[in-house]
Amino acid sequence: MIELNADEARVLGVLIEKAMTTPDQYPLSLNAVVNGANQKNNRDPVLTMEENQAFAALEGLRGQGLVIRSDMVGSRVNKYKHAAGEALHARPGELAILAELMLRGPQTLGELRGRASRMHPFETLDDVKNMLTALATREQVLVKELPPAPGSRAERYMQLLAPDAHPISATELSGGGSGAAPYVAPTPLTSRVSALEAEVSVLRETIRKLAQSLGEADPFPPGQ
Repeated sequence: MIELNADEARVLGVLIEKAMTTPDQYPLSLNAVVNGANQKNNRDPVLTMEENQAFAALEGLRGQGLVIRSDMVGSRVNKYKHAAGEALHARPGELAILAELMLRGPQTLGELRGRASRMHPFETLDDVKNMLTALATREQVLVKELPPAPGSRAERYMQLLAPDAHPISATELSGGGSGAAPYVAPTPLTSRVSALEAEVSVLRETIRKLAQSLGEADPFPPGQ
């Protein structure tokens, strides 16, 4: 059974993400892995991973057959690529969802569709749900459904490769506490709204990055 710690989950998520979103810059050097782990967008929590932490995580992943060191001819810099598809017997869509859950923690169907679509196309919420079902019904269960967060109606999903990477409180596991809103099964309209909210969130992050690259002020300051 494959089990990861929080650093290994972050690094594996980065490798999967970069392989799908920036293939021309892949495999990654140790420095690129560190930079990817410390990105401020599409990461929760935002952290500062040191080079020695990233190296230890890469070596731990190599030991479990999830990462391969790629020695480039004529280069003195070692590069790394993931082998998660082969090691986990996972399809690209499943890998995209796992990476998103490792990088950002538990999410709803709509959030996963909006965010993971930058790595792999998901035309509908059912496409995401089918991938989650496949990951939850294999010999080593890789995802788990959680009750809706307090005040929410949408169920969430967490990855189980590194369940301690994003700790879940007892209140969250039970779906609420005193004063929490009762669970109401999501309607098609609720699902569509959740998907649109997630897509808007992704667009806002993209616009923020563009504004930053142009030296412009944040067009969406906190509170807006």
